[in-house]
Amino acid sequence: MTSPTFDDWDHETHMQAAFECAREAADRGDEPFGSVLVREDEVIHADSNRIVTEDDLRRHPELTLAQRAHRAYSAAERAEMVMYTSTEPCPMCAGGMATAGFARVVYSVGAHEIASFTGSEPAIRADTILDGVTEVLGPVLNHEGREVHRSYGW
Repeated sequence: MTSPTFDDWDHETHMQAAFECAREAADRGDEPFGSVLVREDEVIHADSNRIVTEDDLRRHPELTLAQRAHRAYSAAERAEMVMYTSTEPCPMCAGGMATAGFARVVYSVGAHEIASFTGSEPAIRADTILDGVTEVLGPVLNHEGREVHRSYGW
């Protein structure tokens, strides 16, 4: 079902690409969230948060990429994809990813950590929603991911 070479993938480079998307979002006036979708160790799609600039609460990068993949790829192809995301997916995004059926999601900053930045209550964890569908791994490059949020200045 999943790529047997996943452990050989360039995880740090993919997470850095997600961070760059998050920084682009912040520079544009949106909250600092970014994600990339990877297949066969190559980024095939990237997106960043656009809730403010597009005035659309659904414009989380994870949900946008899940929708894009669901439209463009078969279930078998999506089952070979990994989403790298700057922050653990919220429940809405995790639900979209469950429908898409990705092999894995890899995040940098956990839901409990983002809650401490924003002063909100921690969300339901992505692994609870994705249990049995998508493997959830993280944190990866946590210090750098936290720095993206610190720089934003919640």
